[in-house]
Amino acid sequence: MDSVPRPTRFRWAWWLLAYAALGLGVIGIVVPGLPTVPFVLLSAFAAARGSERLHRWLLAHRQFGPMIRDWQAHGAVGRRAKWLATVMMSACAVIMFLTAPKVWMAATGTAIMAVVATWLWRRPEPPAEPLSDR
Repeated sequence: MDSVPRPTRFRWAWWLLAYAALGLGVIGIVVPGLPTVPFVLLSAFAAARGSERLHRWLLAHRQFGPMIRDWQAHGAVGRRAKWLATVMMSACAVIMFLTAPKVWMAATGTAIMAVVATWLWRRPEPPAEPLSDR
């Protein structure tokens, strides 16, 4: 089997999507309501097709790497990430209800976050590390 990745026809588009998604993910760290994890996962997906260098960097990253590897291997999200996302979405919902000009705007945003939280909690958790690996 050939270990060298074959160039894809739209490699430049995958590259652009990878960096744009990573940028949005980084912005999402500080902007309430803008998610980080989905954009980082999208970035890893696109980077695997458009930027081998970025893909390697993401997999080796101290914060992003384990999350990406768990998602790629098992479609899993760790319990700590689920709790953190849920707490942040709850805080954003409170902020929206306090600041939105219309209640329906806050309710719509909160409903969307509730759907995302439900989906997130239905994802499996990564398998536990064997004691010998710790």
